[in-house]
Amino acid sequence: MPVCPRCQHQVKATDLVCGYCGLQLKAHGHPSIELHRTTGGDVLCKTCAYDADDTCTFPQRPYATTCTLYQSITAEAERAQGEVRSRSQAASFRSVWQRYKLGIILLAIFGVSVLLTLLT
Repeated sequence: MPVCPRCQHQVKATDLVCGYCGLQLKAHGHPSIELHRTTGGDVLCKTCAYDADDTCTFPQRPYATTCTLYQSITAEAERAQGEVRSRSQAASFRSVWQRYKLGIILLAIFGVSVLLTLLT
């Protein structure tokens, strides 16, 4: 379960406000819009990918302490490395299985029936 950044009490992932300290956890009163916050006196823009490539349109830039658009520069690099590593044979077989499950099953039934026909 997530933890409130102010009081460190556990909150539900869909909570809009911390029940203990009243801190707003989600943006615009919507449970799926994350509200990213700084810890301490830092600003988010220093480590944001949108600020780094100069595509940020947030009005509080470059001094934002809360932001709904925040994307960490290090998280982007880690995610890109993870995507490269995750392309293994097991992952590719899973994706082929999910996409062509019915065709593979029908082909297996056809193969078994042909094999039984030839052996009898």
